[in-house]
Amino acid sequence: MHCPFCGANDTKVIDSRLVAEGDQVRRRRECLASGCGERFTTFETAELVLPRLIKSDGSRQPFDEEKLRAGMQRALEKRPVSVERLEAALVHIKHKLRATGEREVKSLVVGELVMGELQKLDEVAYIRFASVYRRFQDLNEFREEIDRLAREPVKP
Repeated sequence: MHCPFCGANDTKVIDSRLVAEGDQVRRRRECLASGCGERFTTFETAELVLPRLIKSDGSRQPFDEEKLRAGMQRALEKRPVSVERLEAALVHIKHKLRATGEREVKSLVVGELVMGELQKLDEVAYIRFASVYRRFQDLNEFREEIDRLAREPVKP
């Protein structure tokens, strides 16, 4: 690890602790360069790569968590769903994507995961998202989806 003060390559770890519920390691380091001796903190986390998305036109693009969050926030706008519940839903989606073990997944898979999470969070948000995602053309398609929702119990 480079010293952020003098740029030297030689530093040593003087203390390590688990933080963020064990998902991160906090390390206190000291620069060993003569004349510097500064101490600084680093945080280490595991880098878990999400699969690339295969769009419906066949193009590929990296997974974009901000784009996913924005789409879900748009559906949840003015609905009584906390930020914590939204973040938990995002974590579930990313976990399921990593669990596929695939390097690439179709964007349709992500869309279905989002719809499943939104259905658990808020049915109005689910209908909003589904209407855009499935490109509802008329009122009957809305009615059919609402009727289907009414028939199906929500899965936890």
